[in-house]
Amino acid sequence: MDSIDDLFRRLEQLNEIGAALSSERDINRLLEQILLAAKTITHADGGTLYRVTEDGGALRFEIVRNDSLRIALGGTSGNPITFPDLPLRDERGEPNNSMVAAYAAINDKTVNIADAYCEAGFDFSGTRKFDERTGYRSQSFLTVPMKNHENEIIGVLQLINSLDPRGGAVQPFSQSEQRLAESLASQAAIALTNRQLIMQLEELFESFIHLINLAIDEKSPYTGGHCQRVPELTMMIAKAVNATREGPLADFKMSESELYELKIAGLLHDCGKVTTPVHVVDKATKLQTIFDRIALVDTRFEVAKRDAEIAALRKLLALRERVDLEAEAACWADYWREAAALEDERNFLRRVNVGGEAMSPEDQQRVRDIGARRTWRDPDETVGGLLTDDEIENLTIRAGTLTARERDIINHHIVATIKMLEALPWPNHLKHVAEYAGGHHERMDGKGYPKGLKREQMSWQARMMGIADIFEALTAKDRPYKQGMKLSQAMSIMAKFSEGGHIDPDLFEVFCKQAVYLRYAEAFLDAQQIDVEAWTPNGKK
Repeated sequence: MDSIDDLFRRLEQLNEIGAALSSERDINRLLEQILLAAKTITHADGGTLYRVTEDGGALRFEIVRNDSLRIALGGTSGNPITFPDLPLRDERGEPNNSMVAAYAAINDKTVNIADAYCEAGFDFSGTRKFDERTGYRSQSFLTVPMKNHENEIIGVLQLINSLDPRGGAVQPFSQSEQRLAESLASQAAIALTNRQLIMQLEELFESFIHLINLAIDEKSPYTGGHCQRVPELTMMIAKAVNATREGPLADFKMSESELYELKIAGLLHDCGKVTTPVHVVDKATKLQTIFDRIALVDTRFEVAKRDAEIAALRKLLALRERVDLEAEAACWADYWREAAALEDERNFLRRVNVGGEAMSPEDQQRVRDIGARRTWRDPDETVGGLLTDDEIENLTIRAGTLTARERDIINHHIVATIKMLEALPWPNHLKHVAEYAGGHHERMDGKGYPKGLKREQMSWQARMMGIADIFEALTAKDRPYKQGMKLSQAMSIMAKFSEGGHIDPDLFEVFCKQAVYLRYAEAFLDAQQIDVEAWTPNGKK
C-alpha cells in the first residue's frame, strides 16, 4: 500500500507534469512527456500511447517505451513505429472489444489487469508472441482512455508492469496509481487538444498570410518569390545567430516562440505591397507604365525620319526644272545624315530606357538635348517635342527604373505594412511582429526609412530582416529590371554596406562566418550565380 508521503510526492509530480504539458509546443515531445510522466507516477516498466486516427476508425501507435528491453520508438527517439493500427471495429462492423486498448477507447473505461496471462475476455496473443520473442513477461496492464473537453476519446494510455520501488518485482497497478493515471490522462488530453487547437489556429493564420502573399504574387509575379524567400533567409540568419558561441551575439538566443514570431514577421514584411500600383512594382524599363512607352518614342522617330525624307524629296522636286546633280547629291547627303542621326538617337534612347546601376551625367544631358532639339508633326499637323517632359524625366533616371515620385510610392509600402500590422490585436507571443516587419528598410546609420532609426534603436530581429531583404533583392533572378547578381558581387556589396552603416556589422559577420549566404545560394540561386571561390569574407577577390 502506498504511504502518505509517497502519495503526496506523486501528487506533486502530477502538478509539475500538468504545468510542463501546458507549456510544451511540440506535439511529438508532448506525447512523449505524457507517456514518460505516466510511467514515472505509476512505476511502470513500459507503456504505449495511442491516438485515435483522423477517421476515428483505429488507434495509431504514437509512442512506445520499455525500460527493461531498452525499447524507445516514436517521439524524439528517431526510431519509427511500424506496428499496424489497432482497428476499433472488425470486418463486420462490430466493436473490437477483444483488444484491451480498443476496448478502453470504445467503452470509455479504464481497464486494470493484474496478470494478462490469467485474464479472460481479452486477446493477448500478440503480447504473448512478443514475450516469446524477447524473453519478456508482460504481466500487469493499466489501460486508460484519454478524453478531451468535448467528451471525445482522442487516445489511449497503456502502461505495463508496475514495479515495486523497494525490490523491483512486478506487481498489479494499485487503485491510487490508477486514479493518478486517470487524472494524468485527463490533463494530458486537455493539453494535447489545446496544442492541436493552437496548431490549427496557427495553420489558419499562416494560411491567411500566404493568401496575402498570393494576392501580391498574382498582382506581381516578381515580388511573390521575394515574399517567400526573405522569411526563409531570415530564419537561416536567426538559427546561425542561435548557434553563435563567440562575439557580441554569443549570449543572444531566441526561443522557439521567438523564432516563430520572427518567421511570421518575415512572411508579412511586405504585406503593404498590396497597396502599391502594379505598374510601379513591375516597372521593368524607365518608360514602362501599363506598357513600355519606348514604342511611342520609336513611332515618333519613324515619323521624324519620314518628315526628313519628305523634305528631301520636296527639295529634289524643286530642282526638276533644271538638272543640278550636285544639288541633288547634297539633298540626299543631308537626308542620310539626318536619318543616321535620328537612328543613332533612337538606339541611344532604347539603351538608356533599360536602366542600370548608374547613368552618366553626359547621357542624362544627351536625353535632355534630344528633347529640346527634336520635334515631330502629329496627324493633326501639330508640331511638338519628340520627347515629353515626363519621358525626359523617366529617361534621365540615374539608377534603376523608378523616378523619385515612384520611389516614394514603393517606399510607402513599408508605411502601409506597419499600419496594417499595428492595427491587428496580436497576442503576447507575437506582439513584436509589426516592429520586426516594419524595420527591414531602416539603416544602422539612421538614414533608412520610414522612421530613420539608428542601430541602437532597433532589435536584433529587425536588423536580421534588413540583411535578408537586401541580400535577396541583390541575388533575385526573377526581377523584371535586372538579372540576379553573382554571389561574389552581392557579397562585396553587402560587405560595403556593413562598413558604411547600412547593415549591422556583427550580424553580417555571423552571416559570413557561418556561411549563411552559401546555404541560401545553394537553395535558391542558379548554379552560374554561385562563384563563391571569387569572394572571401574580407571582401578581397
